[in-house]
Amino acid sequence: MEFKYSRIFILGFGFFGISIIWALYNAYIPIFLQDTFHLSKTVTGFIMTIDNLFAVLLLPFLGALSDMTRTRLGRRKPYILLGAPSAALMFALIPIAREHGNLALFMGTIILMNFFMALFRSPVVAFMPDITPSEKRSQANGIINFMGGLGALLAYFGGKVLYDMNYAYPFYFGAAVMLLANLLVVLAVPEPEEYRKPGKKLSLKKLLAETSHKSFGELKENLKDVFASHEKSLLAILLAVFFWFVAFNSLETFFTSYAKYYLGIEESTGAFMLGLFSLSFMIFAIPAGFLGARIGRRKTITIGLILVIAILLGAYIVGESSRPQSSSLSDPVVMTFMGLFFIGGIGWAMVNVNSLPMVVDMTTEEKLGGYTGLYYFFSQAANLLAPPLAGVFLDLIGYKTLLPFAVAFFALAVVAMQFVRRGDVVRSKGDALDYVPDMD
Repeated sequence: MEFKYSRIFILGFGFFGISIIWALYNAYIPIFLQDTFHLSKTVTGFIMTIDNLFAVLLLPFLGALSDMTRTRLGRRKPYILLGAPSAALMFALIPIAREHGNLALFMGTIILMNFFMALFRSPVVAFMPDITPSEKRSQANGIINFMGGLGALLAYFGGKVLYDMNYAYPFYFGAAVMLLANLLVVLAVPEPEEYRKPGKKLSLKKLLAETSHKSFGELKENLKDVFASHEKSLLAILLAVFFWFVAFNSLETFFTSYAKYYLGIEESTGAFMLGLFSLSFMIFAIPAGFLGARIGRRKTITIGLILVIAILLGAYIVGESSRPQSSSLSDPVVMTFMGLFFIGGIGWAMVNVNSLPMVVDMTTEEKLGGYTGLYYFFSQAANLLAPPLAGVFLDLIGYKTLLPFAVAFFALAVVAMQFVRRGDVVRSKGDALDYVPDMD
């Protein structure tokens, strides 16, 4: 299939819709848990790991299952058609469950929503390298992340307006947009011809057995190779991924709580601050992909991490030295935070856009879904640890630990990146070992 950037833009609508859901979820669910159900920060952190638990358990399996799937639609689309409508329905029911004030009903709703989101996350991610040659993947991932940033931007900015009107409106809006965006992907982006031919029919039992063997057996073998290899580039990049997602997820989970309970401003204003982060991420996502191709992915990621660390240290100093006088966006402290977060989004784009291509370029075309699952295994394992670990610090010491906690893990990621020696350039498509060996 001929590569076209227009297809990547349309595929990006899948990430656009998913990003809207997660931005709203991470911004407001912790507030609901603490305000409505009076849960501690540690318990809130554990609950916020449900999506990551599903991801760790299901993404390798579903990535491998979609690798093996052959239908007239392709190998990724069936999972989108099953997961997206179901997840949208559950997401729209979250504010209704909160209205009833029943914790069991609320938990059941978000657990089902997270399960259905997990069904199609890995197949959607693996769709991009399916239709993109290796040498174009940083640029394509930049486009994908641009669209994801646009979705988060709409969630944070538009969500503030809707949330201030009625806390349920952002959830209804997000569900509808996510559903429509993923249906657009299904209708407008064809999968490669070789995946649109129905393969041999297997019994459900045999299919699940083969997929389990392929996914978890492959994950086990991949992990064994990662730790046994004399060349530690793959281990280093995966550890860096783990560290920076611990940092980022702790911020994403608790920043609106930090804004409300520590800075003393409305949670919707805190979400708006995160929106500036998403705005610059969206603007710089495509240039970050081209920058990674130009100066090297490792150098681009390292510069991005240092930039994020610098702005978080600046935000910590501002938060400790002064307090906003109001939730107004014109308040000097609020404006300072927004300016810092805008710069931070540039650094995060440099990191996030170039990391997945480094991992998937360390395998062959046949195992793209499996290595996508490996990348997400480390990132979601980080996200599984981050909220409860950060929550413990917040309960024991207070919200003033949130930004230093994130800085510490971003710094560990910088250290890990210095041990990466492969992954920037693949000389020939499909050759998992043909790299420029020395990136210094």
